[in-house]
Amino acid sequence: MPEIPLVPAHWRFPAHPNSVRRARYAVAESLPQFLRPHLGDDLGLLTSELVTNAIRHGACQADGDFIELVLWPADGHYWLAVSDPGDGKPVLAHPDSDAENGRGRGLFLVDRLASAWTVRSRPTRGTSVIAGLPFRQGG
Repeated sequence: MPEIPLVPAHWRFPAHPNSVRRARYAVAESLPQFLRPHLGDDLGLLTSELVTNAIRHGACQADGDFIELVLWPADGHYWLAVSDPGDGKPVLAHPDSDAENGRGRGLFLVDRLASAWTVRSRPTRGTSVIAGLPFRQGG
């Protein structure tokens, strides 16, 4: 009999700056306890950066837009997809060390933390950034 995979965790948050903290907490709490010491900080940082970028560049609070997150384990990784309704494609930039407000650092940090990441158009509307962090089964 095949092993039945875990159901991915899924959240929707309003396109509002307060959602960054809420998303980070939700993702951290969904990790199995034994993985929190190994993945918690990096996954929290990935979540913060990707949700912040989605709110700033892909969603509009005034339009009632939402940011969606999906977290799932597969192929020795925990994968995080952060989606917004925008049609723009994030581009990796190498920011200056004194860039105003840290702009340009989000995907740079994602690129440094994740073992793999990509940007995908959604089938109906929007864009998803997907990033993976490796983990070892059994802690």
